[in-house]
Amino acid sequence: MKSSDTVSQDLPMDDESDLSLNELAYRRFKQALVTLSYKPGDFLNTAQVMNELDMGRTPINQAIHRLANEGMLQIIPRKGVMVSPLSIDDALELIEVRLANEMLCVKLASKRISAADVADLREINERIADACRTRERDRMMALDYQFHQLLAQIAGNAMLADILRVLHAKAQRFWASSLSKEGHMQEVIAEHQAIIAALAAQDSEAAVLAAEAHILSFRGALLRG
Repeated sequence: MKSSDTVSQDLPMDDESDLSLNELAYRRFKQALVTLSYKPGDFLNTAQVMNELDMGRTPINQAIHRLANEGMLQIIPRKGVMVSPLSIDDALELIEVRLANEMLCVKLASKRISAADVADLREINERIADACRTRERDRMMALDYQFHQLLAQIAGNAMLADILRVLHAKAQRFWASSLSKEGHMQEVIAEHQAIIAALAAQDSEAAVLAAEAHILSFRGALLRG
């Protein structure tokens, strides 16, 4: 099995036939939150969410509690369910943690990467560029998530991969807001190319510097907002 085949299991699935109703509701709800279809700070009407996501009350309630545990929703007594606000302080703390872990990730990956892995990374980045040209924001976000999960898998450290999976999930709402910044997606594609080039050369130092530049670029896009 190619490494990218495993990573794709973490992404939203086009074929939903094998998912339980609870899992399907969770994925649809989370996708709506990640892509900012439900805005930070908004109070949600459960019946409206059920209608919009085409799901029943029990699966939606299960999804609400699961997403509240992940910090994406807040259940407020006597008021209802609110989409968790996006705090710049939270974003900056998240970026600090991502910096340390992403730099470790590419350092490990530079020692373990194969030619097939390099080809997979290049293919994903080309698909990101294609989605950018057609202005498919949701597809760009899913592919960017896949790119970073593949890097984590190449690094070959399961504990680090688990940490990065949580960090990437938390970062997606912030990243969705940064996509409105002019030219940011083109910057991301170029930064990915720099990471890939360093990994292909198995240049650990260059890979670490490229990863650092990539995360700092994300921070800059948020602060420009």
